[in-house]
Amino acid sequence: MSAAAVERSSQHRPLTTLADEIMERRPGYRVEIIGDQLLVTPSPDAPHARALDRLRTPFAVAGLAGGDTEVLQNISVWLPDGAEDYATPDLSVVDADIDAHYVQNNCYDPVAFRLVLEVTSSNWKTDLQTKATAYANAAVPVYVIVDRRHQRIHVLTNPAKDEYANHRVHAPGEQVTLPDSLGAKVTLDVSEILKAGQPHAG
Repeated sequence: MSAAAVERSSQHRPLTTLADEIMERRPGYRVEIIGDQLLVTPSPDAPHARALDRLRTPFAVAGLAGGDTEVLQNISVWLPDGAEDYATPDLSVVDADIDAHYVQNNCYDPVAFRLVLEVTSSNWKTDLQTKATAYANAAVPVYVIVDRRHQRIHVLTNPAKDEYANHRVHAPGEQVTLPDSLGAKVTLDVSEILKAGQPHAG
């Protein structure tokens, strides 16, 4: 999703307090704190939501939407980079005991996350760069980016400090099998997902 950075105010109030105030004033907006900056994201468009809807199916068919894991939208992962840092991926595969990993401010310890996924909007660099670094530092095993701007799906694995050691890019026409660390075989149809993420002709 697209995002705009907001600098800390001169009053030096906690960023989490400012984030809560922004979300209260702008219902439907998402606010994240990454690298000591507030990232404010407007409500998604219909193609963004449609792509997410299509993405849930392969995970559910693989059996990840119950049992040892859950497939959840818009739950926040606490990031180790700063005292208040957190991100809210569009979709996550998490351990079923996610509630036991609550940290604070509706955020959960990254140890409970097996995969995070973002569907890009206008500010695609945030997902491809800023969040890739943040999720790698949090040691989230798999990061998937549905890049609607460039019509690609990125699969990042093997997190290390500041980056993922493996970064594969998949084009339309490919079938992508995600890593076994998810606990089941999940295959994504790149063409189908990217098509869902494009506006329908009026």
